[in-house]
Amino acid sequence: MPVVPAARAKNDADRVAHLRRFEILDSLPEGAYDDIVALASQLCGAPIALISLVDAERQWFKARVGLEAQETPRDLAFCDHALLRPDAVFTIPDAHADPRFADNPLVTGPPHIRFYAGAPILVEGGLPMGTVCVIDTQPRMLAPAQA
Repeated sequence: MPVVPAARAKNDADRVAHLRRFEILDSLPEGAYDDIVALASQLCGAPIALISLVDAERQWFKARVGLEAQETPRDLAFCDHALLRPDAVFTIPDAHADPRFADNPLVTGPPHIRFYAGAPILVEGGLPMGTVCVIDTQPRMLAPAQA
């Protein structure tokens, strides 16, 4: 069973309202965003890369490489955990070995996430809207230059 972050950001309602004002959720694909995830995948040698925007109930993928799904429930979202650390890249070296994620259906079933690294996407005022993230089906770490 997924573990939802115990302490979602105090400003979560403001953050979600701000995200919705951008009117980017459920928007059409855009080349610039697709280029970012393609570059992240290539630089990090990761089969999956996403721009994930976290709404109140879901994470929605503005751009994606290596993943068919366009969204997942927020309570399964690794990115939701990354929102709590907007000052750093949030990394899970091995999701199978991490009690927060070991039972997550995205770990135990497709896409079989083992490694996750997400850099927060911040807007003016420091509110985190989501992440640029890379995912692998093998446990690993990012090299300092990749992070």
